[in-house]
Amino acid sequence: MNIALIAHDNKKNDLVQFATAYQTIFSKHTLFATGTTGMRIQEATGLPITRFQSGPLGGDQEIGAMIAKNNMDAIFFFRDPLTAQPHEPDVTALVRLCDVYSIPLATNMGTAELLIRGLDEGFLEWRNILHKNGKSDER
Repeated sequence: MNIALIAHDNKKNDLVQFATAYQTIFSKHTLFATGTTGMRIQEATGLPITRFQSGPLGGDQEIGAMIAKNNMDAIFFFRDPLTAQPHEPDVTALVRLCDVYSIPLATNMGTAELLIRGLDEGFLEWRNILHKNGKSDER
């Protein structure tokens, strides 16, 4: 599965700790991340991660493009709801795309815990069925 890892500045440490705790599960998947978040997770875990631009420089939009082509299967986006983000329209667009394409999205530690455990148990296998049946660009 293709998984994106994104975190606002005040949540990067949380996502690094989460990725470290679940490194074994993440290692079974193809990982993508926005710039600094991806670098920090790579340094902490050694996991291979395709890195995009940082969020404010277009990284959220790059991940959004993958969602729109149905090339992303799950998103872990640790958002900071208490700090204004200069690229908030991009964040909103990314969340909207997850809803349009039914992409599981965890925006906090509690939901992330459920999503990662579900991923490990095979609860997202329906995504593989979509890919096999060529349903990638069917919107």
